[in-house]
Amino acid sequence: MKPLGDIRVIAIEQYGAGPFGSVHLADLGAEVIKIEDPASGGDVGRYVPPYQHGEDSLFFEVFNRNKRSISLDLTTPDGRAVFEDLVRVSDVVYSNLRGDVPAKIGITYDQLKHLNPRIVCCALTGFGMTGPRATEPGYDYVLQGIAGWMDITGEPSGPPTKSGLSLVDYSGGLVAAISILAGVHAARRDAIGTDCDVSLFDTAVSMLTYPAIWNLNGDFEPARTHHSAHPSLVPFQAFQAREGWIVVACPKEKFWQRLAVAVGRPELAGDERFATFADRRRNAAELLAILDEVFVSRPAGEWLDVLRAAGVPCGPVNTVSQALADEHTVARGMVVETEHPRFGTVRQVRSPVRVGTDAPDYRRAPARHEDATTVLTDVLGYDAARVGKLARGGAFGDLGEAGEAGR
Repeated sequence: MKPLGDIRVIAIEQYGAGPFGSVHLADLGAEVIKIEDPASGGDVGRYVPPYQHGEDSLFFEVFNRNKRSISLDLTTPDGRAVFEDLVRVSDVVYSNLRGDVPAKIGITYDQLKHLNPRIVCCALTGFGMTGPRATEPGYDYVLQGIAGWMDITGEPSGPPTKSGLSLVDYSGGLVAAISILAGVHAARRDAIGTDCDVSLFDTAVSMLTYPAIWNLNGDFEPARTHHSAHPSLVPFQAFQAREGWIVVACPKEKFWQRLAVAVGRPELAGDERFATFADRRRNAAELLAILDEVFVSRPAGEWLDVLRAAGVPCGPVNTVSQALADEHTVARGMVVETEHPRFGTVRQVRSPVRVGTDAPDYRRAPARHEDATTVLTDVLGYDAARVGKLARGGAFGDLGEAGEAGR
């Protein structure tokens, strides 16, 4: 059995943050059943361009591999009945909705515990289920601004800058996955489930980490740094070489000593202006001016060879294409393939979560309602007459394109 092969998750999820959390659980063997709203055509991620046709998109693929899908209208009595039957035989109800919505649609622990006392109800919301912003929608870009990230990202003379990736969404999904696993562990130990109130806001604020503690307990004011430099360690930043950019990091004194020798300026290691972390920070402008002149004198590739040989932490500033083709990416098996009826062979990045030595299996993301038979017949034990009655009662909504997929 796979590590999470005995866990079933009902996922009322959409777009990026929620599905990113549950895809790691699915990769580890959890049975993740996506509940897709027929009124909206299912998960909005199905319709994200540029690589999108009908209800299929490559965006949806990367967040929903190894999952199952059923189209279910929770606003109808029959749809709600199916959902409640799933709660009875599952471990988790997981959602990523606005903070006030879980209670409104009846998916909190207090509203479901009569069906299954051990159920874990994890709500990943923008701002949490309490507080003055609980009813506001939360999106990664907005949260990067509110939580102070954009104020400390980019060049000092430039505008506030968002990360190139949706890191609040992705981090929130991982926090939700950790919360789910902790909740299931406790439920199996104590026979009592719980709510997990996880928010993108809390996640983003918590990731302020050491700049936050410096600010809360001293006079440190986080600010943008030139060439993405570390806020306190020097040198620890990007440098422009003759052809391309490199990142050089000296988080230990030994690395600074090695760097000085490697770049042909051994006297810098003994210079009293640069003797300690504090000295280098105090005299950063002088030191960095010297290093800028040194690094621009040779191509990036040559410097990386020199620095690696000297044991100095360093690396190239790759494009995304270069990162995906990096020999270490290949050696670690970070690109995997699935087969898709519309897109053919789909190459995508795998989960970084590794448990044991067995390689995970990867199955393409499901079409909407594709797993209706598996969920309704195999999981819930419904017969054909019951399924037909539910369909006539509107439990599955108007399936549209998904109607051909439900098999």
